[in-house]
Amino acid sequence: MASLRIVVAAAALLVLGCACGGATARPLVGAAAKRPLQTSRPFNIAHRGSNGELPEETAVAYMRAIEEGADFIEADISATKDGHLVCFHDVTLDDTTDVADHKEFAARRRTLEVQWANVTGFFITDFTLAELKTLRAKQRWSFREQSHNGISPLITFDEFINIALNAKRVVGIYPEMKSPVFVNQHVKWADGKKYEDKFIATLKKYGYGGKYMTKSWLEKPLFIQSFAPTSLIYAADLIDSPKVFLVDDVTVRTEDTNQSYDEITSDEYLDYMKEYVVGIGPWKDTVVPPTKDNRLATPTDLVAMAHARGLQVHPYTYRNENRFLHYNFRQDPYAEYDYWLNDVGVDGLFTDFPASLRRFQEWTAKRRN
Repeated sequence: MASLRIVVAAAALLVLGCACGGATARPLVGAAAKRPLQTSRPFNIAHRGSNGELPEETAVAYMRAIEEGADFIEADISATKDGHLVCFHDVTLDDTTDVADHKEFAARRRTLEVQWANVTGFFITDFTLAELKTLRAKQRWSFREQSHNGISPLITFDEFINIALNAKRVVGIYPEMKSPVFVNQHVKWADGKKYEDKFIATLKKYGYGGKYMTKSWLEKPLFIQSFAPTSLIYAADLIDSPKVFLVDDVTVRTEDTNQSYDEITSDEYLDYMKEYVVGIGPWKDTVVPPTKDNRLATPTDLVAMAHARGLQVHPYTYRNENRFLHYNFRQDPYAEYDYWLNDVGVDGLFTDFPASLRRFQEWTAKRRN
């Protein structure tokens, strides 16, 4: 608990420092050489930070993930009404903030069409950054720790980047161009730029760039991810950093091309996308579908198809609680990690519990040695 208090205090100071110093505030850590990113084993990707312990996409969740050994911290990047980029997963604020407790915003609740379905709630694109900063984050899942609810503010993309740059070792970032079609429909920038332009410009402002495993990439590791293939192709003309094509359930349609993910994981489409991306990030149940009685069925050939084209595979999301584990794993998250890393042979995992994945990887490395 003392360790958590230290992380909370440090997160508050860092966010305050970014706010006071402006969007381009320099890293607080000195110029001394940092421990480099590990590249000898599959990447430990902290999904929305250490969100198994703390409210997702908050400074404290990201700093805890770094403390716990994550190689990359992952964020969903949305936009505010006044054009600021912020770290937030949903298009609505309802599930992970206290917006419902703010009577001054009660009239903001409305219904919009989002990816061919009507969604009702408080839409993030209806709030300015100053208004969002009055809200506080809460844990998405009722069965997880609730004591940090109502404490942490939402953070900007700039603040997220500064958290990585201020780490005492090299920590990669893994931001997602989130719901780009929706954002471009509801947020307009005075200079006529698109959401994707603003996203890439922010990364460049902090010196990100460089192809996978080059010197510049290793100094500031970055994967850019999206479920929207046209956004990835557009971004490829703006920055040479590695990109990852996210893959949902095979029956779901992409927000931009209106194709099913079954269509766009075909041999022909992967041949096309490999010119723009270095990997895919599939939902794990798309790779190995579960049976109706919550057991693993026969794996698909998606990993083999990707690897045959030189593409990495970073599945999502690994959650340690029993309700998320298939019965094959006997309520043991280490058994799940072992299956995906050693049997399926993926190149990285998105996890809500980066400390657990780090301990598994260190334990198995010691056993091999």
